[in-house]
Amino acid sequence: MTKQDTQIMIPDEVVMSKIYVIRGVNVMIDRDLAELYGVETKYLKRQVKRNIIRFPEDFMFELTNQEFNEWRSQFVTSNEDRMGLRYAPYAFTEDGVAQLSTVLNSERAIKVNLQIIRMFSKLRRLTLTHKDILHKLEELERNDIEHDKKIELIFEYLKQLEAAKQQELEQKNRKRIGFKTPGSKED
Repeated sequence: MTKQDTQIMIPDEVVMSKIYVIRGVNVMIDRDLAELYGVETKYLKRQVKRNIIRFPEDFMFELTNQEFNEWRSQFVTSNEDRMGLRYAPYAFTEDGVAQLSTVLNSERAIKVNLQIIRMFSKLRRLTLTHKDILHKLEELERNDIEHDKKIELIFEYLKQLEAAKQQELEQKNRKRIGFKTPGSKED
């Protein structure tokens, strides 16, 4: 690995901390991407606007005012950051991030892009793993509910059996009524 390669390497935690879920999709915000690529946000936005045909809605979208305010209130705290966020940022999906390497043609952008794409892939695999685990838990819960119903049914049958035995015992032990002949056993 060359010295330049080690300088570009960004810790996975840093990349991961810049991935947000907006509109139910994992995205990265334009200013975070610009920071990672080592360019100004306005340069990144300019390149995107010049090549807007490469960025359909499923690759990139601009946050609505409500999304922008929610995002800003959750993740941006310092006054300096707020000053730089006067306009709603662009949010780039995994495909949009991949497409950015075609408009930002520097070596750093390409290398950082590869790292980001790997991080998105890792996130997707984690999500699939979690979905499998959740599916198995739901299946266990369904089985548990079925077992509970079967156990309740067994207890209901046992109660009915006990009631039938009790009734039979009461029937046996009740006092007989009717005509009695002298010398019968029930005198």
